[in-house]
Amino acid sequence: MPLSDIKIKSLKPGIKPDGSTTSKTYKVTDERGLYIEVTPKGGKRWRFKYRFEGKEKLLSVGIYPDISLKAARARREELRTQVAEGIDPSDVRKAEKISQAGMESFEFVAREWHSKHKHNWSESHLTRTLARLEKNVFPWLGKKNINEIKASELLAVLRRIENRGALETAHRTNQVCGQIFRYAIATGRAERDIAADLKGALPPAKVNHHASVTEPEKIGELIRAIHQYSGHFTTACALKLAPLVFVRPGELRNAEWAEFDLTKAEWRIPARKMKMKTVHVVPLSKQAITVLNELKPLTGSGKYLFPSNRTRTRPMSNNTINAALRRLGYSKDEMTGHGFRSMASTILNEQGWNRDAIERQLAHSERDGVRAAYNYAEYLSERMEMMQHWANYLDDLSTKENTTQTIKMS
Repeated sequence: MPLSDIKIKSLKPGIKPDGSTTSKTYKVTDERGLYIEVTPKGGKRWRFKYRFEGKEKLLSVGIYPDISLKAARARREELRTQVAEGIDPSDVRKAEKISQAGMESFEFVAREWHSKHKHNWSESHLTRTLARLEKNVFPWLGKKNINEIKASELLAVLRRIENRGALETAHRTNQVCGQIFRYAIATGRAERDIAADLKGALPPAKVNHHASVTEPEKIGELIRAIHQYSGHFTTACALKLAPLVFVRPGELRNAEWAEFDLTKAEWRIPARKMKMKTVHVVPLSKQAITVLNELKPLTGSGKYLFPSNRTRTRPMSNNTINAALRRLGYSKDEMTGHGFRSMASTILNEQGWNRDAIERQLAHSERDGVRAAYNYAEYLSERMEMMQHWANYLDDLSTKENTTQTIKMS
């Protein structure tokens, strides 16, 4: 039932309307997303719950009785109107707070810079980048004029991150801040990039390489184990395909049937899915085609090659491959889903294949972004040969108990 002033006044801390007791904050619903919370100390605060772009969100509406029931409902309707118009009320709230500090505050410039990348960054990267700023930078530098921030002030922020043992995060935060300062320079709101002054101020971060099997004999053992995997069939197919294509784990689990041309033996991953935002072509070996043909009767009528076990409308979990490797007996220090890339890179380089062709197949960064956008098919004929050789090599290793490395024939 909707709330009334009499009912709100009767709400007591620790005693719910149904008579049950609690030592925690409890809520009583009004209607259309509005409810009131009663704290253990007797405070009463309004909340509005809504969904935006499929996500449930929560917004504070004020404290009762400062905000009456009538005023809270009026505010709720304003917020519902924003949602109906495609506007996220939480974004409006943030913008209102930022505007108090001015358009030249660090937070205002940072959010503006962040919004410029909404169409060329992945959703996960956008979320991760903004969360890092909101947690580590905005509380201390957000309201400051970006042109007045000193290198020592930014260093103090980075030291806080370092002191909690997150040295790599401190380095990444400084890199992001550098991009924001350079954007501020380009838009006339700052004169220099103070993040660049901090080069060498932080100790170097340790590089954690993804665990991988790179010895031929052990690779053969791994491939044999993969072919004996007895778990879910789609997971088994993903495991078989992973070493044959050696793409990033996220690219594999998000693979869609529409991206594959089995006649041309080609998997074309769209730019929006790639880390470097350029189209990536993966030549498919005969062995990869065999795996895909085995999988297609099961998942070919849907969107994803490897749908979640719970719903076919979403891809498998990002931990599925690693969990399967653990089931096969490989610890996280021995082999990971990302390790198939290191495996292929190590062996193919040792075998004498063109390093540039290998790097292109790994879809590593291209310094010239424009050049990368137009050269996704670079070395394609050589890469087709290399990928078939690699699949044959893995077959050879898996059928021999003791193997020696096959050298590329010129």
